[in-house]
Amino acid sequence: MVFVLDFNRLLWYNIKEQKVNHLFHKPFNIWRWFFIVRVNNQIRASQVLLIDDDGNKLGIMPIDEALSHAEEKELDLVEVAPNASPPVCKVMNYGKYRYEQSKREKSAKKRQKAVKIKEIRIRPKIAEHDFQFTKKHIERFIQEGSKVKVVVAFWGREISHVDIGQEKLERLISELNEICEIEQQPKMEGRNLVMILSPK
Repeated sequence: MVFVLDFNRLLWYNIKEQKVNHLFHKPFNIWRWFFIVRVNNQIRASQVLLIDDDGNKLGIMPIDEALSHAEEKELDLVEVAPNASPPVCKVMNYGKYRYEQSKREKSAKKRQKAVKIKEIRIRPKIAEHDFQFTKKHIERFIQEGSKVKVVVAFWGREISHVDIGQEKLERLISELNEICEIEQQPKMEGRNLVMILSPK
């Protein structure tokens, strides 16, 4: 029996039967095997470059001596650079390190969360009541962290009065300048005057 690695699935090839069988029913990422962090007795190297819990290099030493150093401090020995020669190991509280790393990853995901763009359409001759109603919607979207695309739609001959639409957008900017900023200055897109606002 010969093991064959195809980097997407782990397969084994039975020469006698001349067929390929799956060791696993579902595909998996074989690269994960190469990034397993070794801790304490899982470390295979006979010698390591040791870094203590304060970040000081203690030099190259046998793995047993490095493990003893970690045990004396009641901490873990973690292989942080397995491909170095010799591998680099650091003394740390591995459980605490994993917990903090998990928090950082969750925090990073929150920051990377896609920002939604809400679209608000108004007319150049919008009534005052409708203007105030629209402004409140924009204000709520901005406070929720969304960007707002404000579109002034011109119908028929209204396109000859783009300045009226411009005035409406300038008024919105003036009345909402404390909570938002202009990401895209008003510009014509076909028969629409478009502006994008984003939270400050």
